[in-house]
Amino acid sequence: MTLKKENKRRSNDKHTLKDNLLFGGIVSMEVIKSGIYLLLALLILGGSLGAGIVLGYFTNLTETTRIPEKKELVKAINNIELVSHINFAGGQKIADLRSDIVRTRINQDEISPLIKEALISTEDEYFNIHKGIVPKALIRAMISDVTGLGGQSGGSTITQQLVKQQLLTNELSFSRKANEILYALKVEDELSKDEILTAYLNVSPFGRNNKGENIAGVEEAAQGLFGVKAKDVTLPQAAYIAGLPQSPIVYSPYTNTGELKEDLSLGIERQQQVLANMHREKLISKEDYETAKKYDIKKDFLKQEVNEEDERGYLYYLVESEAIKTLMKLYYEADELTSKDVENDENLYNRYYTLAERDIRRKGYTIETTIDKDVYVAMNQAVQNNEWLINDWSGNQIQNGSVLMENATGKVLGFVGGLDYSENQNNHAFQTKRSPGSTMKPILAYAPAIDVGLIGSETMLPDFKRNYKGNSSDVELTNYGKKSSESFISVRDALKNSGNITVVNLYQELLNKINPEEYFDKMNIDMGSDEFIRESIPLGAMDYGMSVIEQTNAYQTLANHGEYLEGYVIQKITDSTGKVIYEHKNNPVQVYKRSTASIMNNLMRDVLTSGTGTTAKSTLYGDLAYADWVGKTGTSENDRDFWFTASTPGVTLSSWIGKSNTDNPNNVNMPYTFGQNNMTLWAHIALAAYQAKPDVFKTNETFSLDDSVQSYQVSDKTGTTIGSFQYNNRNYYTPGKSVTSYYSEGNQPSSPSYEFGVGGTTENYNKYWTESTKKPKTTTTEKKKTNTDQKTDEDKKSDDDDDKDEE
Repeated sequence: MTLKKENKRRSNDKHTLKDNLLFGGIVSMEVIKSGIYLLLALLILGGSLGAGIVLGYFTNLTETTRIPEKKELVKAINNIELVSHINFAGGQKIADLRSDIVRTRINQDEISPLIKEALISTEDEYFNIHKGIVPKALIRAMISDVTGLGGQSGGSTITQQLVKQQLLTNELSFSRKANEILYALKVEDELSKDEILTAYLNVSPFGRNNKGENIAGVEEAAQGLFGVKAKDVTLPQAAYIAGLPQSPIVYSPYTNTGELKEDLSLGIERQQQVLANMHREKLISKEDYETAKKYDIKKDFLKQEVNEEDERGYLYYLVESEAIKTLMKLYYEADELTSKDVENDENLYNRYYTLAERDIRRKGYTIETTIDKDVYVAMNQAVQNNEWLINDWSGNQIQNGSVLMENATGKVLGFVGGLDYSENQNNHAFQTKRSPGSTMKPILAYAPAIDVGLIGSETMLPDFKRNYKGNSSDVELTNYGKKSSESFISVRDALKNSGNITVVNLYQELLNKINPEEYFDKMNIDMGSDEFIRESIPLGAMDYGMSVIEQTNAYQTLANHGEYLEGYVIQKITDSTGKVIYEHKNNPVQVYKRSTASIMNNLMRDVLTSGTGTTAKSTLYGDLAYADWVGKTGTSENDRDFWFTASTPGVTLSSWIGKSNTDNPNNVNMPYTFGQNNMTLWAHIALAAYQAKPDVFKTNETFSLDDSVQSYQVSDKTGTTIGSFQYNNRNYYTPGKSVTSYYSEGNQPSSPSYEFGVGGTTENYNKYWTESTKKPKTTTTEKKKTNTDQKTDEDKKSDDDDDKDEE
C-alpha cells in the first residue's frame, strides 16, 4: 500500500472529538505557546487552574527560544555533519573525526517506498497525519517519566527525532523537550512530509557496513549491507534497514572490522518486528508478510571487505573509542545513573553508546588528548627500529603493546598499539588481555601482604617443592628452571629472583587474612571473583588476563605513594563554539598505604640492580642508566607472554610481547630468550621517549622510604627479632646476623619462634632446625690443624710460664 493510500485510509477513519483536536488543523507559530501545552494541561490536570500553571511554565521554558526562518531551518535539518577534531596534548592535530566514513545523499524518488513504509510503521505510525507531535503519546511518555510506571514510553515522532538529531543538544530537561516541540511544529509548517522523511533517511546513522565503516543515510545502508541501491531493496531488506536507526550499532550485522557478528539475533528480531508492524498497519498483505518473515536475510548480507583507503591507526581509533566512553559516562551520570546501572542493562548501554557515538562524530567537537606527539612518535619508531628483537621467523608475528604513564596524573603520554595497524587492528596496549605472569606478584601478593602486616621486607618464606591445585589435578610447583632451594628465603630475595613457590605459599596465607580482590577493585581491574581464589593466581594463571594499560596503572599506583589515578587519554572536549563539554578531573584512590608503596619500591629496585630485570637496566645509557628504576619481569606459562614494567619517580613504562594469533596452539610460544629481548626492547622505548620528553622521567629524583615505615632489627635467617625461645621443651636461640626489616605503618616483626616464616609445613621447619643446629663434621685436615693449634697454644703457655719463672 502506498503512502498516499494509507493517508487517505486514515483520513476517512471516524475520529472522536478528542482525536480531531489532537490531529486536526495547522497550528501557527503565533499560537503554539498558548495552545499546545494548554491542551496538554487540560488533558492531564483538567480545569483552568491546571491549564494556567502548565501554560505559564511552558512559556517560561521557551521564552528565550529563537525559531529559525525557513531557509536557515532547512539548511540545519539537512546538514550532514560538523567535523570533530582530535589533537595531541600540545594542540597539534591528529586527525579529523568525520561524522561518517561513508555517506551518500539521495533524493526522495531514489528511496524505495518499502523503506519509507517500514520506517513509518515502526517509528511513527501517525506520521502522515500529525503536525509534528502526537500529544497523547507525549502525555503517555510524561506520565511514565513522572510516575516511573509503564516502562519506556516512546513519545517522539519522526519529526521530533529529526529535530533532536539536527537542531538540539542532548540535554535531558523539560526545557529541551519544550523546544523540541516548538521546532517540530515549525519543521512541519515549513517542510512537506516527503522532505522530512527524506531528510531523516539521509542524516540518520545506520550502523556499520561490511568494511566496518560507520555509515549514515539509507543509501549507504542499502549498499553497505546488501550491495543494492536504496530504491531497489526487497521487502525483507527494507524491513531490516528500517529497524536500524533505533540502535544502529546493536542491530548492525557487522563488527567494527566488517566481519559478520557471530550472533545476528538482535537485528533479525528487530526486522521481524518491523515486518509485523507493516502487516498490522495493512501496508503489506498477509501473503507478502509470511513470505518475508520466512526469508533468510542472512544470505543477503555482504561478505567482509578490507577498506584499503583507511590510513588511520591505533591512535585514531583509541581516541575515538575513549571519547565515546567519556561522553557516555557524562550523559548517564547526568541522568543519575552509575556505570554498573548501564553495564548491567543492555538497552541502557546501547542507548547511551549510540547517543555518544552520534555526537562525537558530528557535533564539531575538539578532542584534546594527553598523548604527547613527540613521545608517541618516538616510542613507535623505537619498536619499528628494533622489531628484529621480537621476530622468531615462525610465520606468526609477535606483537608489542607498550604504555608510558605519568605517575602523578595518570596521563597516558604515549603508547604502542602494535607493529602495523594495516596488518593487525587489535590495540595490544589497551584491548589485548593476557596472562601477566610474575608481574602479578608485587601488586597482588607482596604489596597486600605488607599492607596488612603479614610480612616485612626480610620475612622468611618457604621454598620447598610442593604441589598445587591446577586446572584439573595436582601439579608440582617449582621455580623457573624446575629448581627450589629447599630452605627459607627472605621476601627481598624471593621477589628479586621471582620465586614461584615462595609467593604461592605467601598468597595462601594472605587469603586466610583478607580478600586481595579488594585491592584490584580499587584499581578498576575486573577479572572475576573466581580468579582470586586460585592458588596459582599470583603467578599470573587466569582465564582473562590483564591489559598493558591496566598493569601500567597498577604499577603507577605503587610509584605514586600507593595512590591510584585512573589512566586516561581524553583531557578535554569542547564544542564548536569553544564551550567546554568535558574536562578530566582526577579522582585519587589510596589503594596501598604510603609505607607499603615505598617498601615495595625499595624491594623492586633490587629486581633491576641484581635480580631478573638487570638486562633492562644494563641496556640503558646516559641519565636513564643512573635513574632510580623499580619494577618487575613477567613470563606466562610456556613462554607465551613476556612482560616488563618499571617506574621512575616520574613515569611508569610497560612492555608486553606475544603472538596475537593464538588459533594454532603449536605456534603461540616464543623462545625463552625473548624475555631478555623484551627487556632490551623496553629499554630502547624508554630511551626514545626520554629523548622526546626528558623532564617527565624525573631522573634527578629517587624513591625513598616514607616516614611512616617501621624499621626493625631482625635475624637474616628467620626474619624475626633475635632472642631465645623454647619449643617442645628444648631451648633455641635465633641464628644469623642482624639486618633491617621494613614494615608498613602500625606493623612489626614476630618474636623468635620455631615456625618463624609465613607458610610452610611442620616438616619444612623440622628440616630447617635440624640443619641449622647440626654440629659441623670435622675433616682430617681440620683435625691436624686443630692438633697443631693446640700444640702451639701449649708451647706458648709453657713459654709464658718460663718468663714468669725468670721474673
